[in-house]
Amino acid sequence: MKAVDFIIELADRFLFIEIKDPEHASASVKDQQKFIQEFQSERLDEELKYKYRDSFLYQWACESLKDKPIYYFVIVILSSLTEADLLARTEALRRKLPQRGPSSGRWRRRIVEDCVVFNLQTWNSKFPQYQIRRVPS
Repeated sequence: MKAVDFIIELADRFLFIEIKDPEHASASVKDQQKFIQEFQSERLDEELKYKYRDSFLYQWACESLKDKPIYYFVIVILSSLTEADLLARTEALRRKLPQRGPSSGRWRRRIVEDCVVFNLQTWNSKFPQYQIRRVPS
């Protein structure tokens, strides 16, 4: 099973957070280009889907989730990302996660309230109380 990087419990919700940092200090140009290709081709969406599902199943089996909604946030630290890139990846990820369950309507609960893909700028503007910044090595 794969897991998200962080699970944060707040008073009224859980945050499942995954961080992707292809611009980290030891990343090669080749690795960055590979990441960008995976990001744009939706291959990364598959990995992100399974990270969420595996984390959800693990927490559900441990009875850790209580009855709080879960928000899945992906932070991609890549300076070349545009708002359009983030929106496209957010919409693709929403389609891959069965947010409202099957069309039969038999599910009584959502397995994810919402998911959003951010870069550093959009994260820091949306959550000024939880600023992220790169620490010099």
